[in-house]
Amino acid sequence: MCGLVTNLHLIVRRIGILIIIFTMSAESMRFDLKSGATKCISEEIKSDAMTVGKYHVVYSSEGFPVPDTHKINVRVNSPHGHSYHYESLVESGNFAFTGVEAGDYKACFWTPDHKPPVTVVVDFDWRTGLAAKDWSNVAKKGQIEEMELELKKLYETVSSIHDEMFYLRDREEEMQQLNRATNSKMATFSFLSLVVCLSVAGLQLWHLKTFFQRKKVI
Repeated sequence: MCGLVTNLHLIVRRIGILIIIFTMSAESMRFDLKSGATKCISEEIKSDAMTVGKYHVVYSSEGFPVPDTHKINVRVNSPHGHSYHYESLVESGNFAFTGVEAGDYKACFWTPDHKPPVTVVVDFDWRTGLAAKDWSNVAKKGQIEEMELELKKLYETVSSIHDEMFYLRDREEEMQQLNRATNSKMATFSFLSLVVCLSVAGLQLWHLKTFFQRKKVI
C-alpha cells in the first residue's frame, strides 16, 4: 500500500510539473533598449485572467546607483487602449491586474533620447493565467501536504485548459461568423460588379447602334 501511494505521488508530481511547464504563458526575457527607441511586447490575455509582470534595468556597475540615462518609462495598455500600468524614469517595477478585455495587451518600454546614445538592458518577466499563481504562497498559507499541492496544481491546470478550450471555441465561432459575413459581402460585390458590367456593355451596344443608324450603315 505504501509503495502504491509512493508511486502515485511520483506520477502525480511528474505530470503536474510537465503540465505546468507546458502551460507557462510567458517566461523571463532580456532585451536591449537604445536611447530614444521604444520596445513593445504583446501578450494575449483572456478576460478575467490574472496577469503579473516585473521588470528591472540590468546595470553592469554593481554597487552604484542606476544613472538617469539608464532609467526607463513603462506603459501597459489593454487592446482598447486602457492603461493598466505606467511608470516614468524608473529602474525597476512590477504590475498585477485582472484583464477585463480579451485580446493582445502591450507592455511598451522606452527611454529618453540621450547624447551620446546609450543602450539599456532590461529584464522582463510577464506571466498570465496559471503561470501567474504563486504556488509557494499557496503551500505556505494552506499548510497542505506536497501531494495535495500537486493535485491542486493539476486541478488548476485542467481548469485552465478547460477554459482555454472554450475560449478557442468562441474565437473559432467569431472567425466563422467573420468568414460568412465576408463571403456574403463578396457575393453582393460580385453581383453588383456583374450588373455594372452588363449595364456598360448594353450602353455601348446602344451607342454603336445609334451611331450606325445615323450614318445609315444599318
